[in-house]
Amino acid sequence: MSALASPVASPGLRPGTAGRRRRPRAARSPWLHVAMIPVTLLWLSPIVFVLFVAVRSFDDIASRGLGALPASFSTEGFATALTDGGVLQALGNSVVVTAWAVFASLALSSVAAYALSRFDIPGRRTILLTMLAGNLLPPQILLVPVAAITEAIGIADTRTALVVVQVGFGIGFYTFVLHGFMRSLPTEVFEAARLDGAGPGGIFWRIVLPLSRPALAALAALATTWIFNDLIWAMTVLRTESKFPITAALLNLQGGYASAWNVVAAGSLLAAVPTAIVFFMFQKQFVSGLLVGANK
Repeated sequence: MSALASPVASPGLRPGTAGRRRRPRAARSPWLHVAMIPVTLLWLSPIVFVLFVAVRSFDDIASRGLGALPASFSTEGFATALTDGGVLQALGNSVVVTAWAVFASLALSSVAAYALSRFDIPGRRTILLTMLAGNLLPPQILLVPVAAITEAIGIADTRTALVVVQVGFGIGFYTFVLHGFMRSLPTEVFEAARLDGAGPGGIFWRIVLPLSRPALAALAALATTWIFNDLIWAMTVLRTESKFPITAALLNLQGGYASAWNVVAAGSLLAAVPTAIVFFMFQKQFVSGLLVGANK
């Protein structure tokens, strides 16, 4: 009787869950994937078209038209864009400016967000809204003032000026996003750290930054895309072609090789490679950063 009164749990089941059964997962409908196939092909069609143009020779395009399929494979467009078109040097300028601007923006905004979210600063809401309001101004009305300021402080026509401008116009949005994330962190974690003797700097370095990694990764991917693809501020503060980023170099490339579509297409593909690499590297963190707080 005792053996009958105490049911034997099946192997692999935890005690108390012998009578529970897992509900079978509903089969996913394949129609979503079927419907997304034409959307994916439509989205990829411009990239495929530019790739076909880039691997064609100039004679092939001139004789058979721009919309024809490649009759032969040629890399002369890439070689011309990298050397004569100045794409290689422009890519280096863009990488340097983007790396410094993203690092400085996230470093300053993370410190500002930590201070505004965890310390009783007078008027902190006004400070945060003022920083965010700067991103609501159209950049076109600020072109002349920004150019005049860079001239006045002696950094005009330098990559440093471009980094400073990118940091200045991005730090408000990054601080706003990080402020919301850091404010949602559990208060118990900070109280436990204070009981252990950690100061504000130690809490920020050892607790806040590691916990903010998803948000920082998402902002890093966004900031890299925005800064790397920016044209308006590069044309505002820079004058020397050797200092131009990739966007301004592509504009010059299109003017110098107006009829050589293979060169322009090759330069466009080369310009898209760095941002694509960054996005795929931070894809997981980017998605998790966007979903932070979705289940709260």
